Amino acid sequence: MVSELKACGPQTLVKVRDLRTYFPVRRGPLGRTVAYVRAVDGVSFDIEGGTTLGLVGESGCGKTTVGRTILRLVHATGGRVWFDASDVLAASRTTLRRLRRNMQIVFQDASGSLNPRMTVGRIVGEPLTLHRVARGPKWRECVATLLERVGLRTADADRYPHELSGGQRQRLGIARAIALNPKFVICDEPVSALDVSIQAQILNLLNDLKRELGLTYLFIAHDLSVVEHFSDRVAVMYLGKIVEIADAAELYERPKHPYTIALLSAVPNPDPHRRPKHIVVTGDVPSPIDPPHGCAFHPRCPIATDECRRVTPSLQGHTDLPSGHLVACHHVDKTGSSSLPGR
Repeated sequence: MVSELKACGPQTLVKVRDLRTYFPVRRGPLGRTVAYVRAVDGVSFDIEGGTTLGLVGESGCGKTTVGRTILRLVHATGGRVWFDASDVLAASRTTLRRLRRNMQIVFQDASGSLNPRMTVGRIVGEPLTLHRVARGPKWRECVATLLERVGLRTADADRYPHELSGGQRQRLGIARAIALNPKFVICDEPVSALDVSIQAQILNLLNDLKRELGLTYLFIAHDLSVVEHFSDRVAVMYLGKIVEIADAAELYERPKHPYTIALLSAVPNPDPHRRPKHIVVTGDVPSPIDPPHGCAFHPRCPIATDECRRVTPSLQGHTDLPSGHLVACHHVDKTGSSSLPGR
């Protein structure tokens, strides 16, 4: 698997290998650890500089935890993360402070991520102050430039977050994220809480910034139609693991994992002449505290066999798939776009 991921390209900016993040479950008066929630359980992927990797899956599959673990906002249980050839998880506080100038995040909940006691100007300018980038008149000039770049007015610098609309607060979060001219930005469902018309504006803004600043994105979302048009590559997560990863066009045209096929069948089609049959996945998502043996999807998979119940499939390429299209399934030959009606 590692060799196939390395083959994605020589300009890899972010490299994740076997990333694991477990949260302890404590019970009893002494708070003893009795189990672990395996939120992220062996995730590996590469992101090339200047590209966008979309990370999709059901709520609770571990997408957000992956992003926060990469930035060390959440402690990793195991694995390795490299950013621009630097080992992020092993970095000292001094090294991590330097790395964080180039690694930023846009949170899903804009209101919750903004200090309600700080003005817009102070929120945007705080990274400039903490990293000693600008002071005095230059600081005010940088803040004004950042606000204008994301579509806010210079006069908004004296307002507070509660005085802004949801779309404006998300623009404020983006301005704060790009304040230090980072190379890599994690977008954690940045448009899921916004109206459709505002979503389009924010996505266009992110695309413009990517082109102007040469940004690299990890775009976390559950809306597959948004991910299709925004991402260069797409990774599909299920129960803490990546089950399929490929170029966006390839994955949407030729999905191979049964879970990916089921997800794409649920995407609404605006064409009234094409009414694809919705593939219903039966059963409930297993608990990440006690995941099933073998393939995590086998309790809900229509083509599961005894091999699926016994052996955990590795994320790997296959002879009939393009280079870089990796699938964690024992029976790739039994799946395909033909299983997805209407596509």
